[in-house]
Amino acid sequence: MNRSDPLRVAIAQYACTPDPATNLDTAVTYIEQAGAAGAKLVLLPELHNTPYFCQREDPALFDLAEPIPGPSTERLARAAEDAGVVVVASLFERRAAGLYHNTAVVLDSDGTLAGRYRKMHIPDDPEYYEKYYFTPGDLGFTPIDTSIGRLGVLVCWDQWYPEAARLMALADAELLIYPSAIGWDDVTDDNAEQTRQLGAWQGVQRGHAIANSLAVVTSNRVGIEGDNGTEIRFWGHSFVFGPQGETLAEAGENPELLVANVELQRTEQLRRIWPFLRDRRIDAFGDITRRFRD
Repeated sequence: MNRSDPLRVAIAQYACTPDPATNLDTAVTYIEQAGAAGAKLVLLPELHNTPYFCQREDPALFDLAEPIPGPSTERLARAAEDAGVVVVASLFERRAAGLYHNTAVVLDSDGTLAGRYRKMHIPDDPEYYEKYYFTPGDLGFTPIDTSIGRLGVLVCWDQWYPEAARLMALADAELLIYPSAIGWDDVTDDNAEQTRQLGAWQGVQRGHAIANSLAVVTSNRVGIEGDNGTEIRFWGHSFVFGPQGETLAEAGENPELLVANVELQRTEQLRRIWPFLRDRRIDAFGDITRRFRD
């Protein structure tokens, strides 16, 4: 790929059904549409094969997990190759008996498994009981090399941590990518709170783009999902931010394929005039590895 050419990226934003086969068919359809639209990268939502099952703790739900490589990666790899695109997917990984991860996988445009990232930051909040299901990642913050560039793939809750984005940038990632599943509780969150939450979610990632001079590509799902008295309304608003935090594309709250062009070469240009990496006082950052400076 010529780095002087814009990289056309696509985000598949959609609702997930209780049937994994249907959800996988939907993912493949969006991959096909993205390829037809000239995209070279397609990002799917977090845990797109199923509804967001972490709203409750149930040992039977571990049956939703699968190995990587496995049936889903095989199907998505064929779709990636057929469409000629790189696919970033998000799966519930069964690593071994009793050991599971929330894992992003990257399928290159020739159908090969380019790499995986296991979610490092695991939330445990009302209706987001992920610590019950997911072991924290152990692969570190390592970009994945693909035919279109070096991808800094992270997952959802990671997007609130500037350290994660920075470490990807320091490992020479060319793009920051976040599959997500985040929404509102319409019972407890009034309109003002919903506006603040959405603004914070986008705002913190806009900061990652600016601080690292990297474009950010973030997906989300849409629709209302409830389980045993809980309900989450996933707010959509998937987006692509440029390396100065500018909005290149943003979805609404309905299913859609969002497409934008990203100029990867702007990172080099921006870092010459705003050399944030050069001026970091790494000699004074030792306490960053402490939980709290008390």
